[in-house]
Amino acid sequence: MANSALDLERFLPYRLSVLTNTISQAIARDYGERFGLAVTEWRVLAVLGRYAGLSAMQVAERTAMDKVAVSRAVNALLKSGRIRRSTHAEDKRRSVLALSAKGRKVYDEVAPLALRYERELLAVLDEVERAALERILDKLVAAGHDALMRAAAANAGR
Repeated sequence: MANSALDLERFLPYRLSVLTNTISQAIARDYGERFGLAVTEWRVLAVLGRYAGLSAMQVAERTAMDKVAVSRAVNALLKSGRIRRSTHAEDKRRSVLALSAKGRKVYDEVAPLALRYERELLAVLDEVERAALERILDKLVAAGHDALMRAAAANAGR
């Protein structure tokens, strides 16, 4: 009988999750206390800082975060005045989110911290390795998206 034990230290999804969480926690140490932001709240701010006018569902899709986690983060950010919700100009049934002036200020202070952590992390790679990593990540993101779509289609057919 074959050993079916999962070697987590070699299992790519686990390793990527650990890396992501480690980096997020390191960055959060800088902004967490200073701004009272949770990791999920920063992720929402980061997406809205890059793409204004998204719905909460679109934020969830862009971050691959759970809809409930996005909803909680959005509610906390609305309550703290860091984002604002408005009605979509062309579709009055749809609400969209954007950074408020207060949220933009936080974004403008935290984004450089995040970029500094990225530079420090990538400093262990040379230019060739960085380019290869970019290509590999693009392929893995596309493959992950395809797998998610196949799973959704399979579940819809049940």
